This record gives sequence, C-alpha cells and structure tokens, in this order.
Amino acid sequence: MNYVPLRELCSFRHGGTPSKANASFWQGSIPWVSPKDMKSTLIEEAADHISEDAVSGSATSIVPPGAILVVVRSGILVHSLPIAQVGRPVAFNQDIKAIIPHSDLVSVDFLFWFLRSQANDVVARGVKKGATVHSVQSGFIENLLVPVPPLDRQLQMVDILSRAEGIVRLRREAQQKAAELIPAIFIDMFGDPARNPKGWPVANLGEALLSVDYGCSVKASADGAGLPIIRMSNVTYAGNLDLDDLKYVELPPNEIEKYGLQEGDLLFNRTNSKELVGKTALWDGRLEAVVASYFMRLRVVPTQIDPTYLWAFLNSKHMKQVLFDTARGAIGQANINSKELKAFAVMLPPLDQQHGFKERVEFVNSILRQQSEALAKATATFDALLARDPRIAIVGR
Repeated sequence: MNYVPLRELCSFRHGGTPSKANASFWQGSIPWVSPKDMKSTLIEEAADHISEDAVSGSATSIVPPGAILVVVRSGILVHSLPIAQVGRPVAFNQDIKAIIPHSDLVSVDFLFWFLRSQANDVVARGVKKGATVHSVQSGFIENLLVPVPPLDRQLQMVDILSRAEGIVRLRREAQQKAAELIPAIFIDMFGDPARNPKGWPVANLGEALLSVDYGCSVKASADGAGLPIIRMSNVTYAGNLDLDDLKYVELPPNEIEKYGLQEGDLLFNRTNSKELVGKTALWDGRLEAVVASYFMRLRVVPTQIDPTYLWAFLNSKHMKQVLFDTARGAIGQANINSKELKAFAVMLPPLDQQHGFKERVEFVNSILRQQSEALAKATATFDALLARDPRIAIVGR
C-alpha cells in the first residue's frame, strides 16, 4: 500500500472577499461560498453571489465542479470540520481552502471520502484554538498521508460509502415526513386555530389548567448524581423531547415533589429568544425527572382538555406567531409569564375528538420510533465504514 502526501496529489487555492464598497461586485451570478453555506456535502448555491469583475478584482477565485472545499477558519472547528464538493463553478472566501486533484493516481470522489474520514482527526490534532475563532494549522491538511490503492478499489469504496450515505438520507427523509403528519392531522381534525373554521367553543387557557408552576433553579451538574433536570436544550422548537444531553440535580423529597414531572405534564418554555420562547413539550413519563426554572409546568383539567391536544395546539403555526407577538424583553431574552399564558384563547373541541387525536398521534409516534431506530442503525453503519482504517476499508484486507 502506497501512502502519498495530499500535497502531491492536489493543488490548493485560497479564497477572498471582494470589496463591500463596490456594490456591482455583489450583483453577479457566481455563488460565493462562505462557512455559513457549508451545511451539506454538495454545494451548488450560496447565500451571496458575485460578478466576474469581483473575481478579477479580489483574492477570491473560481473552482470547477468536483473541487473539494474545506473550512479552515471558523468557530465551528471546535467540534467539526465542514467538507463539501462543488457541483458547479463557485468562488469562496478566505475562511475556506479549495482542494483540486491533479493526479491520475486518485479519483476526486475517493479523495473527498478520504478527507471526510479524517475530519475528526483534523479537529483533534490540527486545529489551533483562538479566543473566538479557530483555524486549521498551516500545512496540516496538505501533509495528510493518503492511501493510494488501485483505482478500481477506490471506486469500489466510493460506491459502498455513497450507498450507505444514501440509506441514511432516505431514513432521515422518512422520519421528517412522519413528523410532519401530526400538524397535518391536527389541521384536518380541528381546522386552523387562527380562523377556527369549525366553530369550536373558545376559552381562556387558564380555565382548562389545573395548575401552572415554575421550575427548579438549583444548579445542575453532569456527574449523574440525583435526578435528571429538563432544561431548554432538552426541548426542540417543534416541541419534541431530546434527552441525549441530560444534567442532574440533588433535591430533598419535598422539592422533588414540588418540581417533579408526571406523564401528561406540559413543559412551556417561558424564557428564551423571541423566536424560541413558548416551545412546549409533552412529558411522556419515560423516567423520573424534575423541570428547570425556564419552564412552566402545566397540568390540565382532564375533563376539559387532553394534554396531547393542548401540546399540538401550543406548537401550531398560529400559536407560534401568537407567542412571538406576545413575548416581551430584550434581544435574545424574551419572556411570557403565567398571567399571559392563561389569557391565551384556546379552541375546545369535544373531548372524545381530542382523545381521537391523541390516538392518531400515538400511532404516528410509533412510526417515528421505528424510523429513529432504523436511522440510528443506518447512521452507525455509515459512521463505522467511514471511520475504519483506510488500509482495511479500501483495500478490503
């Protein structure tokens, strides 16, 4: 097996930023890629576009389709290394390095996958950390040793990895489509809350709530001692629970009772950015936990409203806008208090229809769990293939 420094297989180009003072530079059709555009592994568009005069009048350059872009200066390098191929000619800024293969020994797709397999190592050993912005050490990428098997072996590994990534993508798309079913079912059964086209009775939310309580303000730790505490990061914008990153608090029995969660509790995020304030999760009772102070814990009057129905109502497009308009406070820190929460108007369809909605949500959630398990397996397989020693993964020994 031959190993060749990357610099002997490729040429490297550095980017630049055309002058902002020249407005005509920014009125062209050439995509100008910056780190904010590096969110997928294939780049064909960018948020900004420049003219040909901007290219000739600045340090940027245009790279051909198939070129590989790597972010070499950004705060994101603290945890990941964005890498992408371009599907059309693009220009790029100074925070990105372009890699253009020029050797007959390797295919561009093979080099792309090789660089992706080395991303974690580059982050761990090759990133120079600054106060706010991090950068890849000069020459680190250029000196990576690339295994160079025969071309047919390279293409075989590219095909295996591409197929594995395709399965991951399809699983993720299926999961997203399943998640979109719940808002659609809500609208189908109850209509848009903004117009209430089915004429359901309307009441102040406070009339349907048994209690509204603020969460616990005790400092949490990651050492696993005590009970998990549900924080803002554990609830997504869509209102789903994300318990991958839990912290813990130790509380006396009376405070565990005061701040503890029961199945059917709603967690209303009372303080957050203006865009995120009001995101609401439905606690499913999967473990014993308490709730943090940035939430209000809502318990419903079960003879008036179903928790699953209220969860979907609070996360509806209409209520997201109401919450945004209601939130008070400075930039980055908006608030909704219990008085404002209780004053929100809520549609109250017959309870049996609310329960019917809950049954449909439970069915969709069962599909989502299956999709999540399938996605996890596909992702693990892909990651294992990508992380394997190139001598084994590529040559097949």
